[in-house]
Amino acid sequence: MVKTICNEIKYHFKMKVLGIMGSPRREGNSSILLDEALRGAEEEGCEVEKFIVSMLNILPCNGDEECFKDGICTINDDMNLIYPKLLTKDVIIISSPIFFYGLPSSLKALIDRCQALWVRKLPISKRKGAFIGVGATHSKDLFDGIGLTIKYFFKAIGVRYVNSLFVRGVEKKQEIKKYPSFLKDAYNLGKMLAK
Repeated sequence: MVKTICNEIKYHFKMKVLGIMGSPRREGNSSILLDEALRGAEEEGCEVEKFIVSMLNILPCNGDEECFKDGICTINDDMNLIYPKLLTKDVIIISSPIFFYGLPSSLKALIDRCQALWVRKLPISKRKGAFIGVGATHSKDLFDGIGLTIKYFFKAIGVRYVNSLFVRGVEKKQEIKKYPSFLKDAYNLGKMLAK
């Protein structure tokens, strides 16, 4: 008879967080808030990565429905870098300004191209998603339309949409720095998502 002795093995799991910056304006309000959220996650021990969508070559969906066959998009561009990350990161945070009550076209192109992932009917996993939105007006319904877009984007990639941070009345570049409470909210969002 063989006696097996099991030693306690401690595994250190480092959560992986992806930040997607949807603003074409670098170092603007959306970027600052995303950086704060990523800093919060990093301070909780997460590995963080950030993409600036406007720096990538992402073509719009061409509607050819080729992805309906196997869940693979036939367009060859930088989405090939993004797809694996959307499918494997533990936390995904999107930060974006609001343009005419919608998302900037480059970010919307990325979301539209996830039709290929929607086709796969991915189950909702334990992975978490959050959205940071910044708009210039104080309109009550400012985030209504994009809220649905973000909700169904996360559903398409099998991620639970768990939280959002909506900021109204901020427009000028880096104006968000005048509102330390929003910066703290973004930082705390990152920390919360990391747990």
